[in-house]
Amino acid sequence: MNISPKPASAQSMPERSMPQETQWSSSIVLIVDDESGILESLAKIFAREGIEVICANNGTEGLEILRRQRVSVLLTDLMMPKTSGMDLLKAARTVSPETEVILMTAHGTVETAVAAMKEGAYDFVTKPLKRAHVVRIVRNALEKQNLVIENRALRAQLEERRQKAVIGTSLAWRRAMDITVQAAASEATVLLLGASGTGKELLARTVHENSSRAQGPLIPINCAAIPESLLEAELFGYEKGAFTGATTSREGRFEAANGGTLFLDEIGEMSRHVQVKLLRVLQEGEIERLGGAGKTRKIDIRLVAATNIDLADAVRKGDFREDLFYRLNVVPIHVPALRDRADDIPLLVQHFVRLYSEKNGKQISGFSREALLAMSRYQWPGNVRELENAVERAVVLSRAAVIGEDDLPPEIRDHEALGTSSRSMTFTIGTPLDEIEMRVIRETLRETRGDKRLAAKLLGIATRTIYRRLESQESNVTAQTQKPDTDLG
Repeated sequence: MNISPKPASAQSMPERSMPQETQWSSSIVLIVDDESGILESLAKIFAREGIEVICANNGTEGLEILRRQRVSVLLTDLMMPKTSGMDLLKAARTVSPETEVILMTAHGTVETAVAAMKEGAYDFVTKPLKRAHVVRIVRNALEKQNLVIENRALRAQLEERRQKAVIGTSLAWRRAMDITVQAAASEATVLLLGASGTGKELLARTVHENSSRAQGPLIPINCAAIPESLLEAELFGYEKGAFTGATTSREGRFEAANGGTLFLDEIGEMSRHVQVKLLRVLQEGEIERLGGAGKTRKIDIRLVAATNIDLADAVRKGDFREDLFYRLNVVPIHVPALRDRADDIPLLVQHFVRLYSEKNGKQISGFSREALLAMSRYQWPGNVRELENAVERAVVLSRAAVIGEDDLPPEIRDHEALGTSSRSMTFTIGTPLDEIEMRVIRETLRETRGDKRLAAKLLGIATRTIYRRLESQESNVTAQTQKPDTDLG
């Protein structure tokens, strides 16, 4: 079927409106031609094919649309006044390089076709246009563009996974990973326990990606990073007018995670008020937005939580609800500190060297043996996050292909690692065990700069034991100072 140009009144032209900047689509075809009959005919043809089109009757208008609207395929006449199709093609290469351009002309020559292809045109068709031919070419251009977008998205996902790779072969890390992968196949709530910077978010992502919900969203939220007054609204959403400034309704993170996984990081920082609402979600499988007037919404999520505090201890102190703790503590996974998986340090170092060498355009092959030895001796109180920062700093500042010990931060280079002090303690025979214990605890706390969790780890005892001993000693001191003087006379 031929499409022959014929005059058309302004009323018969398809409606056109300038697109808004917020409009996005991956299958829009922009048709540009100064003959209204061609525009009308092509618009009807593509509408029957289920393809969304935008029409423009000159190159200037077409270029303005390209600047403001994401267009998959540009189908433009070659011979137009002022801005020609070739001019539009060249401009599109700069303004919208992802757009595939097809040129139409009634004056087709081999030379014109070759010139158009050299400028980046996808194809070249001559008038009078044949319906089946032009539809086929446009569909092929759409398929090519969609493939390019999919490939780019896949490369971005692969790069993200490479940058956030779960790396480690040490026994402690393998144990944590084994439990993580086993738990991922279930719908059970997972509680990740470990110090800051150990990689709890990576394990949460591993749970999600190895679960039946992998195609759904993974929505993370750091409960410690959001003010208490805003956390409830962030989690549960709100209705219009729920509070001053709520001019529209908004869904919360629970709704956003529907069909996928919600990762609540630093859950130990959540207020008891929000804890109550979270417990209801876990029990009932439904949420109520702020200002919802009792209207509930069913949700289907997998919950993964993480904390760097001792939740059992927080329960005993009354800071965390016991019933919520047991709801969360279905599959607890202890994420080891970096000092407990020192065998993984060389692997992590090499990974971060590759990552930051590429990012900074440096040719760094790795660290020297002496530098790696110093890094292996260091205790890494900041865990993997501190190691990553140290490697990035060394890569950025190094002038050589191999990073030496002198390129390390002073605290690592000088081997002043926490817990590696060579100072000794001596006790007189007959010193009470309680006194010896307290002196050891206090000296260890001095070495760890007051970090009770790290001190407990070094001593091989529970963190609550340190708190209990310190509280006991303070009580004894208080009792002694308040005890009335005894008259010995």
